[in-house]
Amino acid sequence: MFQHFTLGIEEEYMVMDPQTRELRSHEQKIVEQAHKVLRDKVKAEFHQAVVEVGTQICANIEEAREDVAMLRKTISGIAGDLGYSIGASGTHPFSKWELQLITDHPRYFEIVNEMQDAARSNLIFGLHVHVGMENRDMALHIANSVRYFLPHIFALSTNSPFWEGRNTGFKSFRTKVFDKFPRTGIPDYFGSIAEYDNYIALLIKTNCIDNAKKIWWDLRVHPFFNTVEFRICDVPLTVDETCTLAALFQAVCAKIYKLRAQNLNFIIYNRALVNENKWRASRYGIDGYLIDFGKEMEVNARALIYELLDFVDDVVDELGSRPFIENARKMLEEGTGADKQLRKYEETGDLVAVTDYIQTQFLLDI
Repeated sequence: MFQHFTLGIEEEYMVMDPQTRELRSHEQKIVEQAHKVLRDKVKAEFHQAVVEVGTQICANIEEAREDVAMLRKTISGIAGDLGYSIGASGTHPFSKWELQLITDHPRYFEIVNEMQDAARSNLIFGLHVHVGMENRDMALHIANSVRYFLPHIFALSTNSPFWEGRNTGFKSFRTKVFDKFPRTGIPDYFGSIAEYDNYIALLIKTNCIDNAKKIWWDLRVHPFFNTVEFRICDVPLTVDETCTLAALFQAVCAKIYKLRAQNLNFIIYNRALVNENKWRASRYGIDGYLIDFGKEMEVNARALIYELLDFVDDVVDELGSRPFIENARKMLEEGTGADKQLRKYEETGDLVAVTDYIQTQFLLDI
């Protein structure tokens, strides 16, 4: 029933100086070397201190995990040989964006020219998960429905409490940095794929965008592939955390699809309401309260995430993802990447030690 729910995972990594632990331009040396073995699975990003990787189209989460682990191991090895170190966190704990170089590419210069410091300061690291769809109509139906669950899974991914040497008070400050961009955040509801396409066409016609890839929402029907792309999460510390989040996105899509096959629909909530939960998730992670809109009351975030795990339970065995879904329970007990970074800072009072900890986690479970 779920064979078309393939997976693709993209991660963005920090490139650092092993001595200072500061972000450091790798002058695309890592990308150039990695291209020889990874081909188009690696590419440069907007800032020169970032490397982006992407898996192949994976039939299931086990296959995706193998690919993510291989990508992390390969990039880490190449970076080490070139005199750099690698880590995965939604923001670097103390590096200044003002000191970072922009990658020499016409598209990036165009973005800087349009968005100025909003673009230059966008020194953040995310996780993108693509879930394959049978067609764009089903992709839009699923995207409309799963918007409600975005804050729940985002809360579990929070991994950016520090920004430019400060404890921000947020579990995910990355999302606050990205909010400065246009066309970000929770998407609106679209009644049909034609309505969605007309929206894109209007933006292109009025010179707001030149193509649909400049729609940077937390969730989008991909403009070129038959996928729903989830873009809300911080890049996690570890491979297993990444794959747990990907498995959750896949499972939620499969559950909504199963309900549709039974002529059942999940209730559609207003974007403004979902945004209330997103803000809470960015501020408190899994330690705060989210709103249960059905009950019209605040509920402990962990309790709502446990409810989500129960909600998708009847699809995970067919997807072959139960071990990864069960790992979400471990994450709820041990804390998110942000919680772990904050604990390390409380122990040491030293953001260099936090950065060292981030690096130790990069290949932890490979």
